[in-house]
Amino acid sequence: MLVEQVREWLAQGEGLMIEFKSVTSGRLGSSVFETVVAFSNRYGGHILLGVADDGTVLGLNHAQIEGLKRNFANVLSNPELVFPSLYLEPETVDVDGKLILAVYVPPHSSPVQYKSHAYDRAEDGDVDISRNVGLLNALFERKSGRFTERKLFPLITEADLRLAELMPVVRQRAVNKTEGHPWGQMTDLEILRSAGLIDTDPASAKECFNLAAVLLFGTDKTIVNCCPGYVIDCVLRVDDTWRYDDRLMVTCNLIDAFDQVMSFIAKHTLDRFFVVDDERTSVRSHIAFEVVSNLLSHQEFASTMPARVTIDRDSLVTENWNRPLRSGPIDPDNYKPDPKNPLIAKFFVNIGFADTLGSGVRNLYKYTRIYSGQDPQLIDGDVFETIIPLARPSQPDTADNVRKDVRKDVRKEEDLTDSERLILQLLRDDPTLTASQLAKAANITERQTFRLLEQLRTLGLIQREGGRRYGKWITTAD
Repeated sequence: MLVEQVREWLAQGEGLMIEFKSVTSGRLGSSVFETVVAFSNRYGGHILLGVADDGTVLGLNHAQIEGLKRNFANVLSNPELVFPSLYLEPETVDVDGKLILAVYVPPHSSPVQYKSHAYDRAEDGDVDISRNVGLLNALFERKSGRFTERKLFPLITEADLRLAELMPVVRQRAVNKTEGHPWGQMTDLEILRSAGLIDTDPASAKECFNLAAVLLFGTDKTIVNCCPGYVIDCVLRVDDTWRYDDRLMVTCNLIDAFDQVMSFIAKHTLDRFFVVDDERTSVRSHIAFEVVSNLLSHQEFASTMPARVTIDRDSLVTENWNRPLRSGPIDPDNYKPDPKNPLIAKFFVNIGFADTLGSGVRNLYKYTRIYSGQDPQLIDGDVFETIIPLARPSQPDTADNVRKDVRKDVRKEEDLTDSERLILQLLRDDPTLTASQLAKAANITERQTFRLLEQLRTLGLIQREGGRRYGKWITTAD
């Protein structure tokens, strides 16, 4: 079983959770342990010892293997070298008559260091973050298991919150969502306690407002003082792609922010109606609802990175800083919901700003397929990215056409956007181009390049053959 997995990793190539080490001497170099620490500090990963960077199996001789295992265990158990100590066991694997060592490194619950240096994993490399305060703070936050929304502010009082203006809205929304909702009869403080927005400070044993309360009900000044990095930057780039055609900087409380961001999306995207479940439905409104709900309730507010909403000719994209437990695209069939701010998420459910936990991903797939004939992309990582295709199907927007097969992208090659067509032509000219080379040739960002590659892959116009470093693209006819 392990042999087959190793073959898959060799074919896949090095990446965020796979690393090859050739091991030319009888001892393991520092780079091996830097990778162990980087994997421990991120999502974990697999190290194959006795394999070249391009995936060629070099192999190890029998005399080397036992010595390498002892060397590996001795270094990881020495707290002066690796702290906290790790206990990992390499497994010997025979690949076509050549022996290698396979090591699984699980993610650790605490930050790990090698020779007093902290390493983090980025793509297929190990990064020393020891002197980067921002990345170190992100690492400790990720490992702490604490929710930023529960940070207490003992000096915040009711005068710092907009309870008189916002509580009537909250009560009405809660009752509209659920008839007879208990919040309809509660006092302001009872609602705040019920929602977990008031916690007890263990140091003083006094009740305090937490960050979730500030973000939901705070005045603009209070929010800036308690969460200086909070802002939602909404940008339209259609004609002026270098700067913007329209921009909205949202810095108010999350309740008002929800309506403001929804309005911005409604202003700059096409509203198209379909018959869904026997009702004429604004599909765009459903998409915007899920996108905004996710953006506001799941971002990591400790970061100074602003949340972003970007609308261009082809797509609606949101980005927000995140505390990921995994990396890569989200599969709706195997997705397990993981609320980043459970207090805010639960509050949104109560007032109708979100549906039940986990339904947002399913709804986005359902309505995006109807709206554009394509799947959305939800990419988990330090920055959580949601990409909603906005391109029109080539067929008329009728319910009959949508019902035929909402999973199938009906666009043909002649219907591609200019950006998609340019990337496709570049790959036909040189199928070995990397994403960074494509970005430079097309004069766009690497993030945009990855998005376009995924769209072309979804359309079946390109396929990837080989690993990340030494693979190539195969282009197919429409």
